[in-house]
Amino acid sequence: MNRLILPLLLTALLSCAQATKRPNIIFFLSDDQRADFLGCAGHPFLQTPTIDRMAENGVRFSNAFVTTSICSTSRATILTGLWERSHRYTFGVPPMSEGLAQQSYPYLLRRQGYHTGFIGKYGVSFANKPEKEMFDSFQPLNRNLFWKKQKDGSLRHLTDIVGDRAIDYVRANKDKPFCLSVSFNAAHAEDGKRASAFDHYPWPPMENGLYEDVIVPEPAVGRDHWKKLPKFFHNSMHRTRYEWRDTPEKYQSYAKAYFRMITGLDRNIGRVWDELEKLGIEDNTVIIFTGDNGYFLGSRGFSGKWNHYEESLRVPLVVYDPRLQKDKRGKIVEKFALNVDIPATIMALAQNGEQPTEYQGRSLLPLIEGKAVTWRTDFFAEHLFHRFDIPKWEGVRTDRYKYARYFENLPAGEFLFDLHLDPLELNNLAKDPTSGLLLRVMRERTDNLRDELGGVYSREKWQARENAFGKPKNK
Repeated sequence: MNRLILPLLLTALLSCAQATKRPNIIFFLSDDQRADFLGCAGHPFLQTPTIDRMAENGVRFSNAFVTTSICSTSRATILTGLWERSHRYTFGVPPMSEGLAQQSYPYLLRRQGYHTGFIGKYGVSFANKPEKEMFDSFQPLNRNLFWKKQKDGSLRHLTDIVGDRAIDYVRANKDKPFCLSVSFNAAHAEDGKRASAFDHYPWPPMENGLYEDVIVPEPAVGRDHWKKLPKFFHNSMHRTRYEWRDTPEKYQSYAKAYFRMITGLDRNIGRVWDELEKLGIEDNTVIIFTGDNGYFLGSRGFSGKWNHYEESLRVPLVVYDPRLQKDKRGKIVEKFALNVDIPATIMALAQNGEQPTEYQGRSLLPLIEGKAVTWRTDFFAEHLFHRFDIPKWEGVRTDRYKYARYFENLPAGEFLFDLHLDPLELNNLAKDPTSGLLLRVMRERTDNLRDELGGVYSREKWQARENAFGKPKNK
C-alpha cells in the first residue's frame, strides 16, 4: 500500500508546487503608440511580429485606454494604481509622496521576495527618492538624444541599449522570481524644430530602409478637422507640433520614420523573449505590453495626444502568459481595460489573484483567463496638466457614448458623441437640443466619478502636495 501511495503523494506535491510557483513578469511600455499601430490590430503594413506572436499565443485587449493621455501622469498611474485625480501627479507639480511609492507594485513585490528591475524612461518623481526601496536594479535611460555615445566612441540607439540592458537583467536574475519593467522612449518624437523626419523620429539602424516603398494612407479624420473645433484648440500644442510636419510630403516622411521606431522596439522585445527561451525560463515568464498614451500622427491636423479623442486615449494592450490553457490563447477581449489596471494585474499574477485594496484599478486576470465576471461599463478620464496650450478636461466614456468637458473653456468646450453612430467623433451632440437628457446624465456621471476620485480640480492644492486627501476609493 505504501509503495502505491508514496508515488501518488510525490506527484501531487510536485503538481501543487508547480501550480504555486510564482511567475516572472516582464512589463514592456512603449511611448506615444496608439491602439491601431500594431500588425495584430489590423494595421495594413506596420511590422510588429513579436507583439503579434504575443497576441496569437496570449490575449489582446481591443478596448484598452489610458485614464490620462500624457506620459508622466500615465506612468504615475501605472506605478501607483490610482487615477490622476487621486495621485495628483503630472508635469509641473511637486513629487509624489513616499506613501504612494510604498503602494507601487515594485515596492510591494520586492518585499514579497521578487527581484525588481527598471530599465528605460522613468518619467515620474517621488519625494525623498525611494527608488532604492522600489527596485533592486534601477537603470533610468532617457532620450535627448536617442543616439548614445559608447565607450569606444561609437553611437548606439537607445532602443537597442534598452534591449541590451533587459537581456543582461534576465541573464543575471534567471534563478529567482523577478519583475522587470522595461520602458521604451520610442516611439516618442524628439520634439523640437528639426530639419527632417529622421531628426524628429530617429529609428535604429536595423530598421534602415523599412517602409521606403510604402505610401502611408492619409488619416481617417482629415488634416482640416481642427478648423471645426472651438478656438481654444487652434493655438494648442496639438497644432504647434503639427506645424512642424504639416505637408503631405512631410507626413509620408515622418510617418515612416515613426513606424520604423515601433518596429525597432518590437524587435527588441523579441530579443528579450528569445533570451528567455535560451535560459529555459520562458514557460514561467508572463509578458505584458502596452503604451503610455495614444497618438494623433496627423489625424485631425494634430500632433501629440492630451485630449479626449480616441486617437489620444486608446492604447495597445497584449498579455502573454505561457501557463494559460491553449483554448484560452489567441483571444480578443472587448471589455474595457485601463492603464490603472496594470499594477493590479501584476500584483495578482504574483499573489494568486489578490491585489492591494488601495488600488483603484482591477486585475485583468479574470478576463485573461476567460472567466465570466461583472465588469465596468464606463470609466472616468481626465487631463489636468497646467499649461496654457494644453486645455484641461474631464469626462466619461461608456461603450456607446463619450462625454468630455474642458472645464476652463466652457461653454464651447463641451463634447458629447454617440460612438456607435459616429465612431470618428465628428458630430458633437452637446450642441443638439434633442440630446438634453443624455447630456445631463453624462454630466452627472462625470461629477460623481470626479468626486469619488478626488473632487474638483484645484491647482493650489496640487501645488501644495497635500497628503491628507483621504484614502482613495476603489473603482
